[in-house]
This record gives sequence, structure tokens and C-alpha cells, in this order.
Amino acid sequence: MYHRASLMEHVEFELGTSAVIFINSFFSDHLGLSFLGCFFVFNIFGVIGILAFYACMKSSLHDKSPYLKYLALIIVFLPSVNFWSSAIGKDSIAFMATGLALWASLNLHRRMPLMVMAVLVMLVVRPHMAGLMVIALSVSFVFSRNVTLLQRIVCGVASVAAAAVMIPMALEYAGVGDGSDVDAVVTYIEGRQGENMSGGSSVDIASMSLPMQLFTYMFRPLIFEARSIFQLAAAVDNIILLCLFAFGGWAVFKGRMSHLGDNRTFLWVYALLSWGILAMTTANLGIAVRQKWMIAPVLIYLLISVLGEQRAMKREKPVSHGSHSI
Repeated sequence: MYHRASLMEHVEFELGTSAVIFINSFFSDHLGLSFLGCFFVFNIFGVIGILAFYACMKSSLHDKSPYLKYLALIIVFLPSVNFWSSAIGKDSIAFMATGLALWASLNLHRRMPLMVMAVLVMLVVRPHMAGLMVIALSVSFVFSRNVTLLQRIVCGVASVAAAAVMIPMALEYAGVGDGSDVDAVVTYIEGRQGENMSGGSSVDIASMSLPMQLFTYMFRPLIFEARSIFQLAAAVDNIILLCLFAFGGWAVFKGRMSHLGDNRTFLWVYALLSWGILAMTTANLGIAVRQKWMIAPVLIYLLISVLGEQRAMKREKPVSHGSHSI
């Protein structure tokens, strides 16, 4: 769909789907790349996101058990990660933005330009997710202990100004309007819960509680719900994610902390806020399977970083030469 639309005349740039068509038109129309060639270009976007995602997990596991390192490698090669991040569309670009934002959060003071770029990239394809990133950044600046009062005020004002511009834009893009009317927001959520109910992978989330909506969005379809090879592959992915979330969630519940110096406030706010909103508005498992990878890398990093115990570095013992008689 994107490639066919990019070959038409007078392709205009707009946020969202039109942006992907506009980007693809540069490679297909102006550079003359084929459908497969454009696929490879968008595959590069996905690879950048995967490399950033794996680098974050690797940095959190450098002194942990090798089994956790194998788990990180398995996660990187999950079918859902590599399938949706390699296709022409919004998912590969959004996944790249998520990976870059995650990598930037590990050292936000030095990688702020990269974070800004990640937000702008996300703004191009999914403005509402970019707005959530800005909200998470604003909250992290307010509660940060590593900045002075002046820096906190300056960064807070800048974040609020950016949010004031981007959030109404994101709401308008999503079809909520300017967001000033609470009834309009509620109506939008109820309408989204009833959309996409005609497909075979649709679920009735309107009758579910919020915890069940969260579970459905992140971990379904399950093995016994699989009706095709694609659903079976997604179900296998979900089993691995469910086990990771169970063990990682238990570690967080026990108060296990990570000492990596990353901006965990930003990561937790972005992940939980995005997860809650998307879970309440996505009634199709097929859509959830690909869109959840805008937030799953963040949650995976947060949970896998608190698993396992740090391994003590082995020190070389001094060589004993024994006592010499005089």
C-alpha cells in the first residue's frame, strides 16, 4: 500500500501515514528503487533500532549470568521484533525511534541530541507517541536529582512548551480534537474500543477490566488461541515475554534496583503511560502485536536489568614462592 501510493504524483508530506508514503516516494520515485529495494531501506531503520535495543540490554548484563545474555540474544531474534521492524511502514521507523530513545536515556545528559532526534522521528510517524515521550521527559526532569534548580526550571519550561505544542497536535492527529473536552476523550476511547471488531483477531476490550486490557495487549494471542502459523509465532514470543515480565516484575516487587545510572523515571513513565493508553484503545490483536514494540523494548530493558546477581570480578592471587631458609 505504501509503495504503490508513493509512485503517484504530487505526494505531500503530512504526519503519520502520509509521511511514510513521502519518505518511500524519495527512494521509489526519485531514486528509482524497486519494491524490494525500498524494503531494504526500511530494514535499515529497523536494524538501527535493534542494535540500539541490544546494546542497552548488553550494557545492563555485562557483569551478569551468561544465561541472561543468551536471553537477551533470544529476545533480539524474536520473530515479531524482526518481522515488523523490517517492512515498509510506520513500525520500522517507530521501532528505530524507540531504540534510540532507550539508548539516549542511559546517559541523557550526554545524549540529549539523540533523544531530541528520537522524539522528532517518532513525531513524523506516530505523533501521539512522541507526545507521550515529551510528557515522560518533563516528568523525569521535574523529579531528577542530578540537575540543579536552574537546570530543572529551564528544562522543565522547555519540556512544557514542547508538550504544549506537540500534545494538541497528537490529539488532533488521533481524532480527539484539542483534548480540552473530557467527554470527547471518553467518546474517542469508547469508539476505539469498538473499532476493528470485524477481523478474526479482534477482541472485545470494552467489557474487560484495565488489568485484563493490559494483559491482552502485551501477551495475547496465547498458544491455545493460535489459529495460523503467524499467530503461533506471535504466541511463542508472548510466552517468552510473559516469563520475563513475571520474573522481572517479581524482582521489582522485592525492591531490587539497578545501578546503571539510566533515566528510569523517563522509561517507566513512557512505558506505563503508553501501555495503558494503547491497551484501552486497541481492540485488534493483529495491530497490538506490531504496535506494542514501540513500548516493549523499554519494559524489557527495565525488567531484564534487575534480574540476576552481579558476578564478582576474579582477582589474581599472588604467587606463593614459599619460605627460603637462610
